[in-house]
Amino acid sequence: MKKKLNVENMSRKDFFKLPVRAHFSSDEGLFSAIVLLPTLRKHDSGYRSLDFVGCRGSEPICRLSGCSDVLNLEGIGGFGFKWIEKYGKCPNTIPVSGWAIDCLFKSGLFRIWPNKKIKVGAALSTFEIFSVE
Repeated sequence: MKKKLNVENMSRKDFFKLPVRAHFSSDEGLFSAIVLLPTLRKHDSGYRSLDFVGCRGSEPICRLSGCSDVLNLEGIGGFGFKWIEKYGKCPNTIPVSGWAIDCLFKSGLFRIWPNKKIKVGAALSTFEIFSVE
């Protein structure tokens, strides 16, 4: 029986050895976590391309993208999963609180921002950030 991988014991190279899902597929099921994996490729935008590893518990399942330059939390605009089916268009009565993450090409560091301003919490073991008007 093959031993399960554990993200806590994996190197960056190990993550890149994981299988890649089929392009435009969204049939992998549900994940409990996503590992952000900056690539060394430059996206057309000038930022690094990002890949994302879907995990179930601590087990990595597959790489999910490799061609994106931004990660939008709660989808583009922050309207949630299948928003077009729910609303039919961009809703104008729901306050938008979308978040995005990209990767600076030179440093490989992540940048995160909301479509509003950021308010930060106290420096504790869990650091909180909030989008505010």
